[in-house]
Amino acid sequence: MRALLFCLCGLLSSFVHADPLPPMLAQRAPADIDPARYWVSEKLDGVRARWDGQALRLRNGAVIAAPAWFIAPLPGFPLDGELWLGRGRFDELSGIVRRERPADADWRAVRYMLFDLPGADGDFSQRLARMQQLVEVTAADWIRVVPQQRLADRAALQALFDEVVAGGGEGLMLHRADARWTAGRSDALLKLTPLLDAEATVLAHLPGKGRHRGRLGALEVVDAAGRRFRIGSGFTDAQRAAPPAIGAVVTYRYRELTPRGQPRFPVFLRERVLP
Repeated sequence: MRALLFCLCGLLSSFVHADPLPPMLAQRAPADIDPARYWVSEKLDGVRARWDGQALRLRNGAVIAAPAWFIAPLPGFPLDGELWLGRGRFDELSGIVRRERPADADWRAVRYMLFDLPGADGDFSQRLARMQQLVEVTAADWIRVVPQQRLADRAALQALFDEVVAGGGEGLMLHRADARWTAGRSDALLKLTPLLDAEATVLAHLPGKGRHRGRLGALEVVDAAGRRFRIGSGFTDAQRAAPPAIGAVVTYRYRELTPRGQPRFPVFLRERVLP
């Protein structure tokens, strides 16, 4: 095992050990995508967490207060992955991750699902093999590699997509097998989801009518492009009684943009409670 770990560290010696690198981000997969060049995995509904060799961090660099035992097996070089509880459990997970004092019992159910090695040499197939070696060496049940598979054609991609979405999953991620790691958005990393998603900032609470009288009717929001619109669906009764505060950032889903550039049928998904 020591020999394997030594070999792995040698392969990863060209890493940038600090975490100055911007994250690698996904762009939306085109409708005519050929999956044959890609490794395909489920898009996990979790909290993205980057390991800088010393601490787990959110995308904005804030440190995640994970238990010492949780991060003890992690190596001295960067990792990128997702903290995950399971499908449909994002709100529960975000509550665990946001606590300043970690609760061991809660963290026992969390998995750190690895999907890349920031700044590493080699193409994604090579980086995937190194992640699998790392997981084998650490032998920690909570540290895993996101399952990846190769698909021959668009029919196979559509079948997997339909299966994942029907089971409550968010969609698929596609990593181009021959792509080197690169910061920002490119066709090296694609996402395939049933609806478009975006973020906007809450400007106002609009009062409800009918059965929603006395509660939230809709949020008036503005997105990064300056578009102002309303989100009136997707809320639970509890969220209508205590809606996201003015200035909060919310994630919403929509079908497409209208000819005027407005999101069509925006639906509230969640408040971005993590930075």
